[in-house]
Amino acid sequence: MIEIKDLTKYYGKGESRFKALDGVSVRIEDGEFIVILGASGSGKSTFLNVISGLEPSDGGTVDYDSRQLDKLSEKELTKFRRDNTAYIFQQYYLLPHLNVEKNVRMGADLDNNKDYLKFIEAVGLSEKRKKFPAELSGGEQQRVAIARALAKNPKVLFLDEPTGALDEKTGRQVLDYIIKLQQEQGFTMIMVTHNGNIAETADRIIKMNSGKIVSVTENSA
Repeated sequence: MIEIKDLTKYYGKGESRFKALDGVSVRIEDGEFIVILGASGSGKSTFLNVISGLEPSDGGTVDYDSRQLDKLSEKELTKFRRDNTAYIFQQYYLLPHLNVEKNVRMGADLDNNKDYLKFIEAVGLSEKRKKFPAELSGGEQQRVAIARALAKNPKVLFLDEPTGALDEKTGRQVLDYIIKLQQEQGFTMIMVTHNGNIAETADRIIKMNSGKIVSVTENSA
């Protein structure tokens, strides 16, 4: 379970300082699929970055089964992220000197997962597994990033517009695979998206505006 209480986050200084998160509180159960919706600037990505431990908060707490993120040292936080979480963000963050297979294997090695080729196959890149990032399109690079995150077998998967670089058909196929895997393995999945159709597949939808949660809706089974 992830318990988030009174989370605040500021950016900027002086007159340009603004509150990106304004007292956000919510509880996320183990194995839930949560979608976060909101207009640009609503605080969605900031919320994702803070609860995943990528950015520190300026107030409030984020607890993972009683482990409070802001109480962890930098070394402890790095280990926590390595052992528990994976990320699929809008940027690909692939290592340019490694081919597709080796980029995905990097994620798999963090969990000692030898069965990582199935993730490359699932995102449709088996024939390009020896290609380097510079030889791939943006959409293909995004699929590599998705396979790398899934190969890590995370307990919590964070996604920020994961299919934004993909065409509609490929995006749907890849997303269906991620959702199927989440249902089979039971990891927690928290996704930022603008796509209302994706939201319909989630357990709950969190809507944000001006750094606040304005509604939490539970989808019917």
